[in-house]
Amino acid sequence: MNQLSLFNPDEYYRFPEELLEYTADFLDDKKAGKLLQKLLDATPWKQNIQKIYDKTVQTPRLTAWYGDANKSYHLGGNEFMVNQWSPELLNLKKKIEKATGYHFNTVLLNLYRDGNDSVAWHRDKESELGDRPVIASVSLGQVRNFDFRKLDDRKNKYSLPLRHGSLLIMKGDLQVHWEHRIAKSDKAMEPRINLTFRMIREISEIHE
Repeated sequence: MNQLSLFNPDEYYRFPEELLEYTADFLDDKKAGKLLQKLLDATPWKQNIQKIYDKTVQTPRLTAWYGDANKSYHLGGNEFMVNQWSPELLNLKKKIEKATGYHFNTVLLNLYRDGNDSVAWHRDKESELGDRPVIASVSLGQVRNFDFRKLDDRKNKYSLPLRHGSLLIMKGDLQVHWEHRIAKSDKAMEPRINLTFRMIREISEIHE
């Protein structure tokens, strides 16, 4: 299986810019490090349970949801009660919205504690996100490879190392034609927090 680095001029492949935007230094090291430590210490992390075939297992990472006050969100058939925005997360949301022109009402935090934590191949294609969702992903801490593969051509895998303080915008038809993951690693890994800002529609909007 080939693995090419995205945005590398020495490689033959560049990910379509209409689907993906990457800013390596969206947050400087000092601000990113301060936010990382604050979230590690103050976030009410939970480990979810999921069913894979006939087995019930714990997800190999910790999560937390934040969003607009007094709301719950339906995603993938599940209902989530969100934590109210903290000042740090609200400021980050506003910074992303100002820089990109997109707007978000919720954020999912994933904590990858070490190389054993991961997320399997998937697409963020729930109806609550809309037909062509825009997702803003901020990475803090350990650099981990964000792998992509096209649904109709899985022989090649493309990877983008997500730097500390980086911002990745996923948009367009990305969730229709591509899968992504964070793979496990047998290398020593420090903690990494990934924040994915999303616009989740109300139930009434979904059925209109």
